[in-house]
Amino acid sequence: WNSSAYQGLLRIRDSLGAEISHIQTRTPAEFDENFRQYGAKGFSLVIGHGFEFQDAAQRVGPEYPKTVYATTGGSGVGPNIVPMSFAFDEPSYLAGIAAATVSKSGVLGTIGGTELPPVRASFFAFAAGAKSVNARATVLSAYIGNWEDAGAGKEQALAQIARGADVIFQNADAAGLGVFQAVREAKGVWVIGANADQNALAPDVTLGSVVIDLPHAFLLLAREVRDGVFTPRVHLFDTATDVVRWTPNPAVTAIPAATTVRIDSIRVRIATGEFRVPAPATP
Repeated sequence: WNSSAYQGLLRIRDSLGAEISHIQTRTPAEFDENFRQYGAKGFSLVIGHGFEFQDAAQRVGPEYPKTVYATTGGSGVGPNIVPMSFAFDEPSYLAGIAAATVSKSGVLGTIGGTELPPVRASFFAFAAGAKSVNARATVLSAYIGNWEDAGAGKEQALAQIARGADVIFQNADAAGLGVFQAVREAKGVWVIGANADQNALAPDVTLGSVVIDLPHAFLLLAREVRDGVFTPRVHLFDTATDVVRWTPNPAVTAIPAATTVRIDSIRVRIATGEFRVPAPATP
């Protein structure tokens, strides 16, 4: 998640000749402080990378009207405040179809870092995709409570494997590395990557990855700001924009050809708006 965002920053620099800067925040108190720091320095665009930055953007944005504040998640829009919304649930639904097709136990797992709304929506869509293949499929769900603890990620994965899960969809950033480790050590279990294309991370046991092309999305927004055509709105990046996609692992042949054809067909229907991926009820 964070690495992909940094690659997006580099793409803005290389494509637009922009001056860039990068700060890693550790606590919520730093969100406002660093937003103000960039606004005071006159940066044109500041991206808070995560749903959790939206409140800070709403507080600080009005203080620096010449700076565009974007967050990767959220829904609040202001004259210079824009949420970037990624339809991660769309390729997650396709991943669920693939997972249920290869599963022998009918038990699938999902492991997230923290229960943010976009993560919860993607896991809901994954389960819906799986149940479209196998109505009796069981989908386990667990959250680690952070995005860094790989040891805890491995423990959660081992617990789900012990309950019969033979495909685990993880969205836990660095903590997800523990899930990959657990799957490598198990037998007959697959893992699904998230955000970046993680297929090469454990090519023998990775079924595929649910990918967000953050560098492309960041560049599209930065071009709007540079060219003076920025308009405040929710910037939606979905299957139709090809920013989010299901990327099967080319190194494995576990997914039947008929399933691949079905997934491709549904992807086209999602892109055209003919098919809407199921979403959880709003709390």
